Amino acid sequence: MLWSLIKIVVFVVAIAALTWGASFLLESSGGLQVTVMGTEFSFGPLQSVIAIIVLVIAVWLVLKIISLLIAVWHFLNGDETALSRYFDRNRERKGYEALSEGLMALASGEGRLALSKAAKADKYLERPELTNLLIAQAAEMAGDKRKAEETYKKLVANESTRFVGVRGILKQKLAEGDTDTALKLAEKAFALKPKHADTGDILLKLQAEKEDWSGARETLNTKLKNGQLPRDVHKRRDAVLALSEAKDVFTEGHSIEAREAAIEANRLSPDLIPAAVMAAHSYIDQGKPKYAARLLKKAWSVHAHPDLASAFAAIAPDETPKERLKRFTALTRTQPDDPETKMLLAELNIANEDFPEARRSLGNLVETDPTARSVTLMAAIERGEGASDTVVKGWLARALTVSRGPQWICDNCQHIHTNWKPICDNCHSFDTLAWKTPPMSEVAMPGGVQMLPLIVGAIEDNSGADAKPPVATRADIEEAELIVDTDEVSEKPKEPEVTTEK
Repeated sequence: MLWSLIKIVVFVVAIAALTWGASFLLESSGGLQVTVMGTEFSFGPLQSVIAIIVLVIAVWLVLKIISLLIAVWHFLNGDETALSRYFDRNRERKGYEALSEGLMALASGEGRLALSKAAKADKYLERPELTNLLIAQAAEMAGDKRKAEETYKKLVANESTRFVGVRGILKQKLAEGDTDTALKLAEKAFALKPKHADTGDILLKLQAEKEDWSGARETLNTKLKNGQLPRDVHKRRDAVLALSEAKDVFTEGHSIEAREAAIEANRLSPDLIPAAVMAAHSYIDQGKPKYAARLLKKAWSVHAHPDLASAFAAIAPDETPKERLKRFTALTRTQPDDPETKMLLAELNIANEDFPEARRSLGNLVETDPTARSVTLMAAIERGEGASDTVVKGWLARALTVSRGPQWICDNCQHIHTNWKPICDNCHSFDTLAWKTPPMSEVAMPGGVQMLPLIVGAIEDNSGADAKPPVATRADIEEAELIVDTDEVSEKPKEPEVTTEK
């Protein structure tokens, strides 16, 4: 309100001043006389003021015309002027419009359209650091790999876009399967930008595939320093790389280095089963069975595994079955309810020819969590207690239809491996193998698994058998395991000859 009042007052004062000035000029006498080339011009007071204003405007117009002519001259001469800047702004506007349309086409999956828009943006903007990336990605989408590679090489030549160019060629080489060139490019890209997580993962994977374990450990340490990995994940993966490095040393035959590498791998991750097994064997080779036993018991308490039991048996290979059963008590008492512990005790008692105790050790595992191994052990127990061939074969037939039990399975692609490896054979992922049970699938047989009891005979109760039970030897157990050591049944089993007693 106050400001409006002030403006009104100022306007009224200005009008009053102009009115007073005009009346003063009208009432004034005299004027202005100007002589031009002998001609005299006389102006009154008001006319003089108007003439001065017209003269000022004319001089201003002349100066502007001269300035325009100078600007046109500079424009024609190639110098930067307001006129050139006008046209530049117009070209820049068109270039950014084409760039945005190209990005939208790229996001929509229209490769050809994105490529044409990228070429138009490159023509108007003349900023290759922006348009070359769009051209390269559009060419990739359109299937023009040659043009994409040429454009990525242009990006490599520019220092500000070198990393983007190297990474683009790296992705092309990976798609082509040229892992040797891809490894060199990944090393270059990682050196340019070590904090780029995806590049570090690619480099680590390629180094592991090439079995460059020392280089992979350096890459892993760099990722830890840059905060790209949690410390526990780094510790686990470093142990996997150390274990792989130790395996290479064992293969080369350097015993001292192999022992140190194996022990180092187990120190980094005590729950890594292959590392524990290798470290235990290194202690055994050094004549330190107590260290090996302590290491294996610690690993067994974390995760019971048959490889740990095999390594524990290797500590005293010449002991009797009874002595071995007694020594294994220190191992099995840590996880008495684990299925692996129950099957291990059953195997030890079978080897000791104590079949009733083997049955008690196995418990109800064949009902609650049946696997090919546990059912095969039950077949061996039945054989040892004197059951008929029909009963034994019934158990073996059942072993064909139950789960194979835990195996080394890739968490990424679910591929099953016979032995642990740092790299999946199928999807080439690093450190994705886990000891777990694969999904159960029914064996493909004519008539389904329900026909098995009719083919080989039902499982019978042999509690009333009067005959002296035959002793199941180790060869019998191995033969039984060999029968079920197959992934699928390729043909219908032959019908066994069944003899009938009077």
